[in-house]
Amino acid sequence: MSEYSIQEAMQQFLEKSKLKQRVRALEIKDVWAELMGKTIAHYTDDIQLINGQLIITTSTAPLKQELVYQKEKIRNRINELYNEHVVKEVIVK
Repeated sequence: MSEYSIQEAMQQFLEKSKLKQRVRALEIKDVWAELMGKTIAHYTDDIQLINGQLIITTSTAPLKQELVYQKEKIRNRINELYNEHVVKEVIVK
């Protein structure tokens, strides 16, 4: 039987479970202000990651338009952060 560190065991568990995307969504929420700026973060209502789709919810119309223009930039920044293709599509609601 091989030995694992707690971090390795957690990573393996997350890889095999459906919790991985929920954990990633929480991580993205934590760094959202750093990625996009404090103003955008302040007016962002919710962020979800479902099946590779990053769903950003805001009730501010000008911010919606700005996020629509920045979809590719958002996707690239998050994927660079994780060094893998976490986000395949960005949806703004």
